[in-house]
Amino acid sequence: MRVKLVIEYEGTNYAGWQRQTNGVSIQEVLERAFFKASGEKAVIFGAGRTDAGVHALAQVAHLDTACTIPPNKISHAMNMLLPEDIRVRSSCEAPDDFHAQFAAKAKTYRYAFYNDVHASAIYRNITTHIHGKIDIPAMKAAAAFIRGTHDFACFCASGSDVKDTVRTVYRLEITSREPFIYIDVTGSGFLYNMVRIIAGTLIDVGMKKIAPEYVKEIVAGRDRAKASATAPARGLTLMAVHYDPQGKGADIDADIDA
Repeated sequence: MRVKLVIEYEGTNYAGWQRQTNGVSIQEVLERAFFKASGEKAVIFGAGRTDAGVHALAQVAHLDTACTIPPNKISHAMNMLLPEDIRVRSSCEAPDDFHAQFAAKAKTYRYAFYNDVHASAIYRNITTHIHGKIDIPAMKAAAAFIRGTHDFACFCASGSDVKDTVRTVYRLEITSREPFIYIDVTGSGFLYNMVRIIAGTLIDVGMKKIAPEYVKEIVAGRDRAKASATAPARGLTLMAVHYDPQGKGADIDADIDA
């Protein structure tokens, strides 16, 4: 049977989702826990390959198994063997043709800044510290130039070998809840470091380093050098993976304030 997993993790101690030769990955730890719980070796396919230091509130994955553990109990069995910074939030049987990555129509990410004179001790691993007054209305104005379908080459990390850089941003919202500033992005897909470069660019707008209108030129210019520096990985969290058949709709508009 095919089993769908929803996984939460703090990525601080890991080399990203995908199995790596130079560090321990989320995928590797999950597969090891499943083997210990079931006696079976299985490949766990994730909806997205989060980078080193990036977190997930609801990463979606799947695996195929012939084990006797009931699908809804696989999460319990694995959590008994997982470290505290990785948790399988739920597990259930899925259709045989479900694929966590290829069936996904959109993803939602949140970038979190901690805006205060001093950095946070408690939130240091899941936010990026900035200080000074931030112009939230200017950031919101700039966000309007990013929403929609565009060639986002300007927000793709240099050296990426991807050929098609056109993506659709369905939703881009900035919320201030002192001392936090959240940038929530829902898109059809994301280029390498895209959300982190968007976050770095919008926060530069908020700090008045660039004008909101200049973001329109950045997008139109398709030049990575015109956009701002890539924001650190620790502030980024994968909030949700959407499987709505239209690629947008009720599941994309779901509340992500958890």
